Amino acid sequence: MKVKAAVLTDFRTPFEITELDLDGPREGEVLIRYVAAGLCHSDLHLSDGDLPPRFPIVGGHEGAGIIEEVGPGVTKVKPGDHVVCSFIPNCGTCRYCATGRQSLCDMGATILEGSFPDGSFRFHKGGVDYGQMCMLGTFAEYSTISQHSVVKVDESVPLETAVLVGCGVPTGWGTAVYAGDVRPGETVVIYGIGGIGINSVQGAAHAGAKNVVVVDPLAFKRDTALKLGATHAFATAGEAHEVVTELTRGQGADKALVTVGVVDEEVMSAAFDVVGKGGVVVVTGLADPAKATIHVSGAVLTLWEKTIKGSLFGSGNPQRDILKMLDLYQAGTLKLDELVTNRYRLEDVNQGYEDLVAGKNIRGVVVHGETQPEAGNEK
Repeated sequence: MKVKAAVLTDFRTPFEITELDLDGPREGEVLIRYVAAGLCHSDLHLSDGDLPPRFPIVGGHEGAGIIEEVGPGVTKVKPGDHVVCSFIPNCGTCRYCATGRQSLCDMGATILEGSFPDGSFRFHKGGVDYGQMCMLGTFAEYSTISQHSVVKVDESVPLETAVLVGCGVPTGWGTAVYAGDVRPGETVVIYGIGGIGINSVQGAAHAGAKNVVVVDPLAFKRDTALKLGATHAFATAGEAHEVVTELTRGQGADKALVTVGVVDEEVMSAAFDVVGKGGVVVVTGLADPAKATIHVSGAVLTLWEKTIKGSLFGSGNPQRDILKMLDLYQAGTLKLDELVTNRYRLEDVNQGYEDLVAGKNIRGVVVHGETQPEAGNEK
């Protein structure tokens, strides 16, 4: 079939809207009609070179839609099912899935290549194979993806809302609750309040943290964080450090969560310094893999027994946590609607990313097929 999609063809170039040929589902695959796609900073990392992909590639890795067709051997879903996509596929049988670490599933090895595990592609144009960001390519009207990349969800949740739990929400929430293991009464400092950081705020508050301190240069994001569970908000790491020292009577924070768009040595040093003895620093933000961005005192690391750890998908289980996030939303415990700042048409995806870089969005969402966005929420 012919499909309209937003693709990247090189570094530091905008998305191009083009028509591609899409193959139907093979063994274990499904054809999905995307209803919505989230605008996550990780797609910008492809263009910026912080996560160098294989070009050309269909962008988008946060998506929700409806199953149109299934290939042979598909048992997880059927046509008509509403699903949320997981940007990390989870096969259930590799070493990591079998030991409860589905966020590290071996099927994720080709998500930047944009191919399926066997090296094949489903999008083509003029004899050229087009990859799919995270094996998904949610910036397309339709896509053929693995059944291991979808989670069936209840139809009572609008897909334009459910889309958020495919990446940013569980990643941020899990950064606090799973990777950070935030506990009641603790002091947590969160650096960067975007689509991931704002959900680290919600996760830390849910876990019972006494002080949830956020650091972001933008007043809009600080104000949003204060509405969703933060207790203190500062424009700079220095201001936050000073107040954390007062709040903890000199002991330092228990946890520091690094959820900035691009991790650098400055924010890592601030996070390492703000935690006290036995403190944990969780790094969820990304940076150029070729750059060394963590430089700390080995003596302090040892003598104060501090921990620095990475986290992917919030160190969670997509099959469990996508549904858990929606259960918390329906119970009124987790805020999702409040996270969507603007909605866009696919043709306006570049405007959406301009707004993200400018700090105007907590989360922008592309609504496929939308020609008349909501009043007051149009792009």
